[in-house]
Amino acid sequence: MPYFLFKMFPNRNVEVIENHEKYRDARDSARAKRKQLTVSDNYQVKIIFAANEQAGVKLLTTEREAEPWGDD
Repeated sequence: MPYFLFKMFPNRNVEVIENHEKYRDARDSARAKRKQLTVSDNYQVKIIFAANEQAGVKLLTTEREAEPWGDD
């Protein structure tokens, strides 16, 4: 399964940037892209490990239930 790099916008829209077979390549690419971000850019760079692009989008856009704090 490949690692996908996404641009994630504040309105929870996502856009695929690229994909890599190895984590190290994806990590290095994401770090380089994050360094290039400016204050005016309105997105974050995210890495997702998924079977395909659609699965990656689903993982990024699905809201997860908050974990409980304190004693159960």
